[in-house]
Amino acid sequence: MTFAELKEKKDLTIVAMESSCDETACAVLRNGEILSSVISSQIAIHKEYGGVVPEIASRNHVINIEPVVQEALDKAGIRAADADCFAVTYGAGLLGALLVGVSYMKGLSFALEKPLIKVNHIRGHIAANYLADPSLTPPYIGLIVSGGHTAVVRVDDYTSFTYLGGTMDDAVGEAFDKVARVLSLPYPGGPEIERAAKGGKRTVYIPAPKTASPYDFSFSGIKTSVINYVHTAAQRGEEVVKADVACSFQSAVAEMLVKAAVTAAKQFGLKDIALAGGVGANGEIRRQLTEACEKRGLKAHFPTKETCTDNAAMIAMEAYLQVKYGDGSALAEDTLDAKASIPLV
Repeated sequence: MTFAELKEKKDLTIVAMESSCDETACAVLRNGEILSSVISSQIAIHKEYGGVVPEIASRNHVINIEPVVQEALDKAGIRAADADCFAVTYGAGLLGALLVGVSYMKGLSFALEKPLIKVNHIRGHIAANYLADPSLTPPYIGLIVSGGHTAVVRVDDYTSFTYLGGTMDDAVGEAFDKVARVLSLPYPGGPEIERAAKGGKRTVYIPAPKTASPYDFSFSGIKTSVINYVHTAAQRGEEVVKADVACSFQSAVAEMLVKAAVTAAKQFGLKDIALAGGVGANGEIRRQLTEACEKRGLKAHFPTKETCTDNAAMIAMEAYLQVKYGDGSALAEDTLDAKASIPLV
């Protein structure tokens, strides 16, 4: 089937694979609606090491991929041969992990003579918003917050984006994990920081780093502020109230992110801001973004918490958008390979 034929198909069924980090995921989408979404997480495996170990992640993808795909097909009530096309995350992410998904889906596509759509992982996170709210339409501001990326983008159209700014050092998810380690909280750090913060107060001063652009971030300085605070308190024999530190850190980060997104919406005269990425599940970021938008007559959009983290439903949705609104450039060639780093959008 050609790309033009895919574009004209009324009942478009897509089987998608995501394996960019430590989740092996497969989903089936028909006309933008989820028929099934299966995720096999490796959190329990990597918890012992305090973070994702790339080689271990790759090995477990090899073990999990076949049963995950079969479960997704069974739940959707279809066979692989019933799909009109396949989709796969080809970047960015851990190279070995990506290779497992790319190789599997290339094989499936070749064996069944079906087109394969290559998907940018970050665009997938943005597309998760359409699953939660099909009425969302470009243009709008996208606030990307994940373990590997932090950025503000203008979503000009379904397949067209303008990069406005991003982190100059750590991604926001990395900052959460590093601060969690400083506070001796277990991996993954994001949910643990949020859990600890619920019992705390914002009593620790954490300065927001200055950047040249209102859309750029620096989380390394914030992380260092927390480390210095904890070490200084220890040297003085003072008690460190983890809940207060977690609350102060989380609130400061949320303010930085929300301020940048709101500034972008104001500058470009847009009324919608959509959150995207795993850290988008954080309740404080959601609360502050909602509050800021309500005050300024804007509307905040959020994926479900299940589709904030890595999943294949968002990859299938991005593939669907590429087919319906794209120019065919996302159609994978035989030479498609996994890429650890690709342009953000």
